[in-house]
Amino acid sequence: MFRLFSNAKRCWPMKRTLQRPLGRVHLPAMVQQNSFSKGSVHHQANPSSSSSWPNDVGILALEVYFPSQYVDQVELEKYDGVEAGKYTVGLGQKQMGFCAAHEDINSLCLTVVQRLVERSRLPWESIGRLEVGTETIIDKSKAVKTVLMQLFEDSGNTDVEGIDTTNACYGGTASLFNAADWIESSSWDGRYALVVCGDIAVYATGNARPTGGAGAIAMLVGPDAPLALERGLRGTHMEHVYDFYKPDLASEYPVVDGQLSIQCYFRALDRCYATYRKKIESQWQKAGISKQCTLEDFQFMIFHTPFCKLVQKSLARVLLNDFLASRNPDVECGVYKGLKDFSKVKLEETYSSKEVDRAFQKASQELFRQKTQPSLFLSARNGNMYTPSVYGCLASLLAQFSAQQLAGSRIGVFSYGSGLAASMFSLRVTQNSAPGSPLEKLVSSLSDLETRLDSRKCVPPEKFSEIMKLREDTHHLVGHTPHGSKDDLFPGTWYIEQVDDKNRRKYVRRPV
Repeated sequence: MFRLFSNAKRCWPMKRTLQRPLGRVHLPAMVQQNSFSKGSVHHQANPSSSSSWPNDVGILALEVYFPSQYVDQVELEKYDGVEAGKYTVGLGQKQMGFCAAHEDINSLCLTVVQRLVERSRLPWESIGRLEVGTETIIDKSKAVKTVLMQLFEDSGNTDVEGIDTTNACYGGTASLFNAADWIESSSWDGRYALVVCGDIAVYATGNARPTGGAGAIAMLVGPDAPLALERGLRGTHMEHVYDFYKPDLASEYPVVDGQLSIQCYFRALDRCYATYRKKIESQWQKAGISKQCTLEDFQFMIFHTPFCKLVQKSLARVLLNDFLASRNPDVECGVYKGLKDFSKVKLEETYSSKEVDRAFQKASQELFRQKTQPSLFLSARNGNMYTPSVYGCLASLLAQFSAQQLAGSRIGVFSYGSGLAASMFSLRVTQNSAPGSPLEKLVSSLSDLETRLDSRKCVPPEKFSEIMKLREDTHHLVGHTPHGSKDDLFPGTWYIEQVDDKNRRKYVRRPV
């Protein structure tokens, strides 16, 4: 699909792109005038000796995997006997992807990593760090990362740092931060970092089941990226709470306090946004700019998405924060028109206020349409992927806008994981959107997202329930072949061929 390195001599120039386009996507490379052979990698000598940070550390490439089958939420409403619109309007969901018993977290991550590396023609030797963010735990000791190392065997590359990171849906963001920090540290050897986030979100029969989903995302991280993490602009909030957790290690199902979890999500959003604004305003002040940070400073705003309706409420809440922080909001016209009665409310008293929610959803309707709604394309059709959720929103943006439309924009990102851990940060999109540029190639690589979603198989709710019951009954068994047909999978998908009597899992790949 797209190509980074030729099959002959390979070079990794630092802080500049390859001069000759080598296929569909063209990524910045990272080691000054060094090449490597199949058996060894020649690292840059002491990259930490440079007097400056690596430039524009961020996301170079992004790959998405979702299951090849889904259940329609309208049909699921009928099957469950609930009122029409409960899942589609109340939750904002259209479809929900799901996995049969022969897919697990290891197979999902194997698939998305191999897909990214193969499509980019990226040498396995060029990866120096790989970290997995997931909350789907199938082994209390052995990390998903170690399973992924079988992909590196033929290259001989075992010098790969990183391991699994876990806290609900936040592990992918923690892994992304760790990758960027590694590249900006004295430990960096000049190679790429690979961030993998994947989960299978399944719930017991009941109200929570329609908020499930599954998928995995892999991100290649390095300097000179078309999507750069803005340095020093992270607002984080963490606290101890039991809003969603998985204490039964024999079950895939969580314990969920839905109302508490939404309250925690909003509280974390308030705190993270406040911290982010404080940091960016401090940067502006040092640059001689005196202004307040508001939604207008973000061309796009994406959120962790348990269900799409929560995201619309979340953008409204960001506007509420802007309104209450404004020194003299204009309530006679503009976006704050008609909101005068809410000028004295306290944030912590509004988590369950329907009046506040309705007023600010109405006021933010156009902002939501412009800045956030396009990011919900994948979430609405595949459901909640847990750790990959917010990065699926990023993929949706990249799939629906041209490089020219995205160039120079700031993308605000809110990541949340129950328990809880949350961060808000921002990505700055490069100004270079010319044909053949890294940004144009990144956008082009995701242009098939809708086509891939359309190619999935729609499964009737009755069959979906049977598959979920079979998964529940067999996911912990040893000495068996998991149920599911490889013919139902996308070409190139990894799956479980066998679980032996010592609970060791053997994976194979469906031919491409």
